[in-house]
Amino acid sequence: MSQRKPALLVTAADLAPQALALLEDFEVVYAGKTPGEDDIVALCRQHDPVAIIVRYSKVGAAAIAAAPSLRVISKHGSGTDTIDKVAAAARGVEVRAAVGANAAAVAEHALALMMACAKSVPALDARMHAGYWDKATHKSLELHGRTVGLIGLGAIGLRFARMASAMGMNVIGFDPFAGDTPGFVKKTDLETLWREADVISLHCPLTADNHKLLNEATLAQCKHGVIVVNTARGGLIDEAALLAAVRSGQVLAAGLDSFCVEPMVQGHAFQTEPGFILSPHIGGVTGDAYINMGVAAARNVRSVIQPHASREAVPQH
Repeated sequence: MSQRKPALLVTAADLAPQALALLEDFEVVYAGKTPGEDDIVALCRQHDPVAIIVRYSKVGAAAIAAAPSLRVISKHGSGTDTIDKVAAAARGVEVRAAVGANAAAVAEHALALMMACAKSVPALDARMHAGYWDKATHKSLELHGRTVGLIGLGAIGLRFARMASAMGMNVIGFDPFAGDTPGFVKKTDLETLWREADVISLHCPLTADNHKLLNEATLAQCKHGVIVVNTARGGLIDEAALLAAVRSGQVLAAGLDSFCVEPMVQGHAFQTEPGFILSPHIGGVTGDAYINMGVAAARNVRSVIQPHASREAVPQH
């Protein structure tokens, strides 16, 4: 009788074939398209996985406790705030992230949101489709020569910085954990960033220290008519304060890909308020990023469960 393969739980309905090719030694169990925390706990009790690849939902203390054989939780992406890292550490379970795997995709999306805000793309498109021609009355914002302030100078932030610099923007950034940065990024403190930035773009993890970093007080320190872009985590922004700032004109426009509560519930004030350009946390969702994140997550699992396997060749796409 052949030995049963160890279970690996995926908190989603699928993984890229290139990732599955690295996981042939595991019995892969899928949680479905929209799993909740209770679903994850139930599946952990049923299958006792040695590894979890996290795409959707949260993996909390209850799920970790329900899987005695669990050794690694691997994020299908870079943000690990949906994983209870304290509970994992207490059990000796490693938490790994696919750092940089979706950096190009998210940086490009941040650039798209900044451009859409500055050039009023959605509003002008809606007006054109309604039969209007606003050439004589509309003026967009030119970004060349203006300053973009980045909070977070990791793989995503630096990619975005490179693109903004190529457009002729001045790039300043705050990141207390960043080492040396390229010459096109000037590191600064937060007070200077609030004061000088024409655009603020968030590219940092969510922590207890930076929860609601952008709030009534910090928004008041910014230039009048600043643009806000967030492709990181919704909890970085006090949404009520941002809504008030957009309504007052302190914030010209906000391009948001992440929110305090996801999915966004029907009736959220941002949905009907002019000045908000919204997308459903899909900055890192491209065909290439789907493969890159899946492969990185699978390799992170194997580096813990099978240490030598992580150095094997990865299937190419």
